[in-house]
Amino acid sequence: MATIYTHDDLKGRMKSPGWALISGNGTETFSGSLQDLLGISHKRKRAGHAPGLIKEIETSIELDMIQIEMLWQHLGLPF
Repeated sequence: MATIYTHDDLKGRMKSPGWALISGNGTETFSGSLQDLLGISHKRKRAGHAPGLIKEIETSIELDMIQIEMLWQHLGLPF
């Protein structure tokens, strides 16, 4: 079972490595810090693609779309 982080927990993990982003169709995978992957997912959405799925590699944490959008807002990225 995946651990559920609060919004504050996620904000505190922004610069932590060990995250993976899987593209909407599963053909591309990116890894890096949560902040890096949120930037990539934001660019994907702005280009009209699905933002993808973000997971913490070690613990299989999954972020839902609402959590991803709240973190974009935290980074000052427009919707």
